[in-house]
Amino acid sequence: LKEESRLDVLINNAGIFQCPYMKTEDGFEMQFGVNHLGHFLLTNLLLGLLKNSAPSRIVVVSSKLYKYGEINFEDLNSEISYNKSFCYSRSKLANILFARELARRLEGTGVTVNSLHPGIVRTNLGRHVNIPLLAKPLFNLVSWAFFKTPLEGAQTSIYLASSPDVEGVSGKYFGDCKEEELLPKAMDDLVARKLWDISEVMVGLLK
Repeated sequence: LKEESRLDVLINNAGIFQCPYMKTEDGFEMQFGVNHLGHFLLTNLLLGLLKNSAPSRIVVVSSKLYKYGEINFEDLNSEISYNKSFCYSRSKLANILFARELARRLEGTGVTVNSLHPGIVRTNLGRHVNIPLLAKPLFNLVSWAFFKTPLEGAQTSIYLASSPDVEGVSGKYFGDCKEEELLPKAMDDLVARKLWDISEVMVGLLK
């Protein structure tokens, strides 16, 4: 905000995957804090500039693993129980619900919001996943054969950030540069609204 007079595109792509139970500096469960709350706060703090720069775009990197997540409002911070796989999926479901609710709130402003699944990409995102030593050569072979390179994994984000094909498109979910269907739980507007309200309080936007 200090340095730039306009902001045409915001890509929310910070991520942590299946880490042991840890907390952020602010006391949030690490995956929920990094993957959802950090993006939620950053986006809200930049909304004024994005609106003033319209037509502008917000892109939220989610994951197909959202399918295995549930938003448990009784334990968003995973203090009652923690399952690293479930918590990752929950944060990715939160990404999609956040993008949908934000798209609804930004209707008519010229700012669009879409979420996406980048595919399985060969990065160090999986550094917390323990692969037995004997299986590592096989895993490396499989990853080279079937995982996307970072450049390939970035294509849907780049498409949503810059393609004229999606001008004016908002509130949708994409994979491989094409719109994809979502499960009903990722289109639940009541849950999306409730998650928004709670997130506002968690990050201190509302006292």
